[in-house]
Amino acid sequence: MRHERMGPPGCSQRSVRAEAGAGAADMPAEGGGASPLKAVASPSGAAPAVEAGSRAGKRGRGGARSKEKRRLVLLRHAKSSFADLTLRDHERPLDEAGRASAREVAAKLKTAGWLPKLVLCSDSLRTRETLAVMQSEVGELAEAETRFLGSYYTKSQLDGQTAQHLRETICKYAADALATVMCMGHNRGWEEAASDFTGLQLELKTANAALLETTGDSWEDAFEHAHKGGWKLCGLLTPDPAG
Repeated sequence: MRHERMGPPGCSQRSVRAEAGAGAADMPAEGGGASPLKAVASPSGAAPAVEAGSRAGKRGRGGARSKEKRRLVLLRHAKSSFADLTLRDHERPLDEAGRASAREVAAKLKTAGWLPKLVLCSDSLRTRETLAVMQSEVGELAEAETRFLGSYYTKSQLDGQTAQHLRETICKYAADALATVMCMGHNRGWEEAASDFTGLQLELKTANAALLETTGDSWEDAFEHAHKGGWKLCGLLTPDPAG
């Protein structure tokens, strides 16, 4: 695990508001069975993305090789505590409800088949604790390469800068053999970036995750292919309502 501070299958395309406990139809889990994922659409028979070695033999019509799926999870940190008002915002921990929702979102990512091989995470305490709780719930998340970026905290507070910064950091750190990357951070930036990438007006509450997909031979190619508003929103994953 590395810590760095930096200066700097079918999907739907319709407007969605992500709220805890409120979602559209459940998305089938990969490999069959019902999923707790609050989905924008219910894909039928879509195959899971292959993380590595999937390029050989993939051919489209006329024998041309099809581009690789690229999947991006944009996850906002779980609910944090304001009990100690002497703490700086960067150092606020999760509260108990936040820990519970972090466990839920981890389990739902696994059920939905959207576990990442690379996690890029803000270095704020509440975001690091969200990831730690998720890793304790789902062991595969602890096996993913993880980088903590101070810029994910600072850039998220600046209007109009998060989407481009996410692109830059993903293309810098994600190997092209990886199909799924998760970026963990804060509003306003995460909500803004999810909206920019999809062309939809999205709301990400705490512990909400937007599941985005496009195609590309590399991550740089994927961002070029999607352009602004070209990522497909495959689902909004939310914790269950309390009680």
